[in-house]
Amino acid sequence: MAALLVGAASFWLLTEPKPLAASVLPDRAGDPVKGELLFWAGGCASCHAAPGSKGDDRLKLAGGEPIVSPFGTFHAPNISPDKVHGIGNWSTLDFVNAMKRGLGPDGEHLYPAFPYTSYQRMPVADLVDLKAYLDTLPADATPNKAHELPFPFSIRRGVGLWKLFYLDGETFAPDPSKSDEINRGAYLVQGPGHCNECHTPRNAIGGLDRSRALAGAPDPSGKGTIPNITPGSSTMGDWTADDIANFLETGMTPDFDSVGGTMVEVQENMAKLPASDRAAIAAYLKDLPPIASAK
Repeated sequence: MAALLVGAASFWLLTEPKPLAASVLPDRAGDPVKGELLFWAGGCASCHAAPGSKGDDRLKLAGGEPIVSPFGTFHAPNISPDKVHGIGNWSTLDFVNAMKRGLGPDGEHLYPAFPYTSYQRMPVADLVDLKAYLDTLPADATPNKAHELPFPFSIRRGVGLWKLFYLDGETFAPDPSKSDEINRGAYLVQGPGHCNECHTPRNAIGGLDRSRALAGAPDPSGKGTIPNITPGSSTMGDWTADDIANFLETGMTPDFDSVGGTMVEVQENMAKLPASDRAAIAAYLKDLPPIASAK
């Protein structure tokens, strides 16, 4: 009995939420113009807008398609400014803690189907700007759907243990040995673009295998694979930086094929970025060490 009590107490302490304090916030209001760029870089509409929505409907962030995974089915929440069903009552600090610490406004652990393991790389100032932009979007009163998770994944507190291994809270730091362009691309890929979340394989408990970063992974839907985008790729390895930048802008490959699958929405989002950002992403990807595609 004593061992059980000690184990329960240890679990409770290890999984205790660790929110950031208000002192981390900049002494300025968020800039929605800068926030809009981060919105498209982060592909927020791809998960939080209704499937198949176009035009202005892409800005109604009431929740999108379910995310089916080996751990259960997750439903992307309403992140519109609605004060009841969305995040209209969230403070800026609430939003920052969700993005960098994976915590809800009441301190509850959020499931990492929400890619805060990448968003944690974003500076707080960028997150303040993103929140300012989200606040300008239409409010939608669509209720959230509950996740469909079997035991033990239904025990949200257990996510705190997972975070001990895969959430370090570190902000992106430029590599002084690299150019400003490559560092800009690295930030966009590793942070708001969260490219690792799909293109990097995961281990048995859903953690990213950083030793094969961006080298391709099984599609979480169970249908096919997400491609290798390092220079060691069997399909993209011989693409030039210009080829990659053009693909992100137009959706066309060097051999005149067109983008398909879930990458369609990613490409459409990337097309809204400045040309310099697409060039930076391309420069970073070409600078990566080549990793051979998995057999």
